[in-house]
Amino acid sequence: MKILFIEWKSFGNRDMIDSFAAEGHEVVCFPFSNKDSRKDEEVERGLTSALRRETPDVVFSFNYFPLISNVCKREDIRYISWIYDSPYVMLYSYTAINPCNEIYVFDKALYAEFHNAGIRTVHYMPMAANTARLDTLLPAGFSEPVSQETDAPSQQPSPADAQIPFLYDISFIGSLYTEEHNFFDRMTTLSDYTKGYLDAMMAIQMKVQGYNFIQESLAPIMDDLYQALPMDPNPDGVESREYLYAQYVINRKITGLERADLIGAVAQKHHFDLFTPNRGFTMPNLTNHGTVDYYEQMPLVFKQSRINLNIALRSIKTGIPLRAFDIMGSGGFLLSSFQEDFLDDFIPGEDFAYYESKEDLLYKIDYYLNHEEERMAVAKNGHDKIAGAHTFRHRIREMLA
Repeated sequence: MKILFIEWKSFGNRDMIDSFAAEGHEVVCFPFSNKDSRKDEEVERGLTSALRRETPDVVFSFNYFPLISNVCKREDIRYISWIYDSPYVMLYSYTAINPCNEIYVFDKALYAEFHNAGIRTVHYMPMAANTARLDTLLPAGFSEPVSQETDAPSQQPSPADAQIPFLYDISFIGSLYTEEHNFFDRMTTLSDYTKGYLDAMMAIQMKVQGYNFIQESLAPIMDDLYQALPMDPNPDGVESREYLYAQYVINRKITGLERADLIGAVAQKHHFDLFTPNRGFTMPNLTNHGTVDYYEQMPLVFKQSRINLNIALRSIKTGIPLRAFDIMGSGGFLLSSFQEDFLDDFIPGEDFAYYESKEDLLYKIDYYLNHEEERMAVAKNGHDKIAGAHTFRHRIREMLA
């Protein structure tokens, strides 16, 4: 098949393009910006011209864009999009029901929301990793293994096989949502009642893993939130104000508080290596390395960390974040917050580990640091399960079928 690939600065571009090619498909790239522009006549003309010139069989993009869907609808061509961001407000555009769409989301609970509303253009598909590439990324001094991806469990060397030295005991890669100008901290005129309501609600949510109740709890304070930080739904969308405040304001604040709290608790007992955009975040027993390159550096951190934490963004309901697939696909040991969708494809204690509370996190860190062989066996199992059933090539076959 011929694929018109919508190319913007997304994670996974190289992996997806390489995987399309490995599956025998021709890929033509169309440069694009991921700005929230739902209508741009110049871009629409350029895309229409490209479709008529290249005559692809399908159009593909990471994340969903109403503009692209409308052009594909006019040109009668299938549009496949795979959303890895959460929240993602453009999914709530009226255009989501365009018959040309095949929209994939990685969160089963989010899929159920659309399915139960009778929308059949939205489907569930977990994320993936490119083990064929990740297996070749080794620190200096290690020879590069020959990569040959198959449907069978990978025979590529994992960190346990290659005896890659560990540089970090516990690491985390990701935003702390403590950067300046976050939405929550802009709400400086809230009433004392609303501040107390938010503080109590967030404190309770931080103690609950696997279920998020923020959006359904906002009705009593919506007017005050709107006065402090006006946010309105897009005219072409069905998202509610409660959705906007819950997912883009409050859940991000909770995630930032939670990540800082858990990192601080771990750092009281163990040295912690943090890779985050906020270089100003410091605390005793912590090394802040700043950001790392997604393709070349991040997988090496995963391979060379005894324990890789995944503290999922609170707007993700049940889904497995891309970070978790990257960790396991790199051969790293994954210790994650509980996400129900893990249980569909992975076995806790065999392929990965999860924690249910701060106390459980600290216990499992101690346990796995003191059980080296078990930890490395879990990392290898997770890697091999990704290689055997959860690569980009596997997902491409599912999409194009």
